[in-house]
Amino acid sequence: MAEKKTHKFAYSIPEMTRRLLGIAGYIKWHLIGSVVSSVLGNLGNLGLMSFASLLILQAAGITEEAHRPVYIAGLLLSALAVPLGRYLEGLISHIGAYTMLAEMRIKLYQKLNQLAPSFLMDQSMGDTMNLAISDIETIEFFFAHLLGPFFTIIILPVATILIAAHYAPLYAAVILPVYLFTSILLPIVSMKLGRGVGMRYRSALGEVKALVLESVYGIRDLEIFGYGGQRLAMVNEANRRVNRAAHGLTLHRQATTSAPTFFVYLTRILILAAASALAARGKGDPTGTVLVSMSATAAFSSTFSLNSVVTYLMQTYAAAERLFLIEDREPAVQESADPKICGKIRTIDFENVRFRYRDDTPWVLDGFSLHIDAADKVGIAGESGIGKSTVLRLLLRFWDPQEGCIRINGTDIRDISLSELRRRIAVLEQDTFLFDDTIAANIAFGKPKAAEEEIVRAAKGAGIHDFIQTLPQGYDTPMGQMAVRLSGGERQRIGIARCLLTDPDMIAMDEPTSSLDVLHEKELLNTLAQQYEDKTLLIISHRMSTLSGCTRLVRIANHNHALNAWFGQPLQGAISCGSCTSQRKLDTLI
Repeated sequence: MAEKKTHKFAYSIPEMTRRLLGIAGYIKWHLIGSVVSSVLGNLGNLGLMSFASLLILQAAGITEEAHRPVYIAGLLLSALAVPLGRYLEGLISHIGAYTMLAEMRIKLYQKLNQLAPSFLMDQSMGDTMNLAISDIETIEFFFAHLLGPFFTIIILPVATILIAAHYAPLYAAVILPVYLFTSILLPIVSMKLGRGVGMRYRSALGEVKALVLESVYGIRDLEIFGYGGQRLAMVNEANRRVNRAAHGLTLHRQATTSAPTFFVYLTRILILAAASALAARGKGDPTGTVLVSMSATAAFSSTFSLNSVVTYLMQTYAAAERLFLIEDREPAVQESADPKICGKIRTIDFENVRFRYRDDTPWVLDGFSLHIDAADKVGIAGESGIGKSTVLRLLLRFWDPQEGCIRINGTDIRDISLSELRRRIAVLEQDTFLFDDTIAANIAFGKPKAAEEEIVRAAKGAGIHDFIQTLPQGYDTPMGQMAVRLSGGERQRIGIARCLLTDPDMIAMDEPTSSLDVLHEKELLNTLAQQYEDKTLLIISHRMSTLSGCTRLVRIANHNHALNAWFGQPLQGAISCGSCTSQRKLDTLI
């Protein structure tokens, strides 16, 4: 991937076409049916023009009357083939395309799941949603509207040239260069000139959609702080960028679709000139002249079709490039080739861990070491940005440390199955996300097949059962309607209920009481003390009151000194930084 970024575009058009066709492998019969139907419809159009011309010539007495039944039959069959072919082409191609899009959305979600959360930290939510919805919808154009014109632009000109050569090689000689130019050179030039326009449009559209979506999500804060006017100006500026890109796209589309019109008339002039030259040599043939002229006009319909889709195809390739860049991105962590089961957590060891999020940034953790035993209640304190949450993220393998290692029961966590690791460690963050589902389903998020009794027991343990009983539909109340009305404490208790239901070996909490007042904080701490007496707890917080229930406190200071203290004992502990260890009084701890 690093090498590709040196080019203007990450992928060439042939490479993206190959990959798109590769994705569509299992709907190949839909694509084949679509192409056959497209060819049938366009050949019907060619037949309409040709047999109608022959009937007119026969009525004028130029062709033999004995052929009239053949012309009429050909005309009727052609008239039937045109609507039938076009109907089947649209039906079959769109069924296949929508089936393909559904599969692409699933694969994108699976890939995002692999890349999360590191990728999502650098990606705006709005742009990610635009990719999953709008960009994938744009790729539908490739499967539903491209392949038919691609094949007919070959078949119809070949059929016309064969007809022209049958009557006079000169006819074929004058129209062949025009077909080569309009069917091959013009689409290629249009794609090369329009690719940058398509990419600018898709990027600008993604930016404005992301901005609007984020503005809607944050509209309450915009109103509170009076920032609505400035935000509206940002949306307007993003809209102007979209309009500029759309203007360029329109100019490209009009130029691309108008050019073939010139060549239609040029072809007719060349055919008439060839007919005049043949007549001057005594080889004039009115039947050939009319039939070749009409066939050539019909064949240009395929050229019009292909050139008209080029502009839309540029958007498709731009959307496909954005999608492929994500598909080809390597996850921040990789599952071990031979993942191990760690069993019930007895010990956790951070051993001289060094970590930073990017190579060009300072170390967040530098020589960090920490030992945790089963049933320990460990609190982590420290200044904002010092690396407290990073400890949690590394433990869950959202990232891997650049140096040092983390061991569970003596096994490097890089060798432990990710599903095993995250099953045994539950996480409660400061903002519990509620999905658009019932409150029961939200509690059972980590155990979807949990019985009703288990869900109620977990809710009671989290102290949220009585509140749920006051809701309109109890445990069946949809959170899509109620979520915005829940307080931070109520959300947190639903998060605790989730953790209780999964029965992990350890629960790790990041600022779990940030949304709670003192009274509710005490209730939460009492709940944790009762429900997790035999469990390992790791609590990250700025509040010393939140950490008061811990039996051990770790303060991360500058240079990642890990200062350890035990509540109820003199504030003595070990400072661990790299390879140095010493004793120091923790005067600055509280």
